[in-house]
Amino acid sequence: MPRCLVVAEHDGRTLNASTARCVSCATSIAENCDIAVFAGAGRKIAAQAAEIAGVAKVLLVERPENARPLAAILAPQIAALAADYSHVLGPSTTFGKDVMPRVAALLDVGQLSDIMAVETPHRFRRPIYAGNVILSVESDPDRPLVATVRTASYEAAESGGRADIDTLSLDVELPGHTRFIELKRDVDSSRPDLQTAAKVVSGGRGLGSAENFDLLYAIADLLGAGVGASRAAVDAGYVPNDMQVGQTGKIIAPQLYIAVGISGAIQHLTGIKDAGTIVAINKDEEAPIFDVADIGLVADLFLALPELAEALKR
Repeated sequence: MPRCLVVAEHDGRTLNASTARCVSCATSIAENCDIAVFAGAGRKIAAQAAEIAGVAKVLLVERPENARPLAAILAPQIAALAADYSHVLGPSTTFGKDVMPRVAALLDVGQLSDIMAVETPHRFRRPIYAGNVILSVESDPDRPLVATVRTASYEAAESGGRADIDTLSLDVELPGHTRFIELKRDVDSSRPDLQTAAKVVSGGRGLGSAENFDLLYAIADLLGAGVGASRAAVDAGYVPNDMQVGQTGKIIAPQLYIAVGISGAIQHLTGIKDAGTIVAINKDEEAPIFDVADIGLVADLFLALPELAEALKR
């Protein structure tokens, strides 16, 4: 019988919504799952995880080294817990893409990336070629499966659970070659997390400069939205690469996605294909983004954005 362990993602205070989406995937493999929370002081985070429906138990591992989510530190601990599980899942976010390959390496297995659907406990579907092809993949039932979940393909599991919380002390030697020094942020961290935000406003090369992204930030703040960017805007140096949306950036599924000055290359569309409503603003009426947009406005963004901001204020 399959047993699933989900590795929780959090910021030290709040559980990331990607964890509940991973639970939705895990409960399509087994009837319920366990969640592992690694933190310096994680009782509050563990309590949030315990409220997710479908969670049988929360495993809380508290130690000072876990205060920062360093992949080199977390992977040996996850690998130690994995001995009791057939499936170990993490989100296909920046966090999951960093830590889960290390777990797979320590367990001497290959990692399966971007699970978007479960056919059987050992047969899954995942996208390839920018989402143009869906591949069915089978895993070895005699080996543990380490995988990341394409969170954009799953709704978050509902709340209402009442799982037990077990505090564990793992006898695991942690490497000393990686340690936390400091955290520098290039973007406003008060805005919603890009990968879990319900609303996202993204800008492309059409904005023309880093300073012009202030027009987007104003709209995002009025909407309570996260802010993203196309690869072209990132490559031009307008914004840092952690804002990039698309095949080589973040895969997101907000309820509302507003693309401003983005032409709509296939690599970008791969990152937003699961969005609820897509709105596009572009002066080129032939831009590919209009082929997928639910609402399209052919207009000069430098005129449209101030008008939109004024309308939102009213």
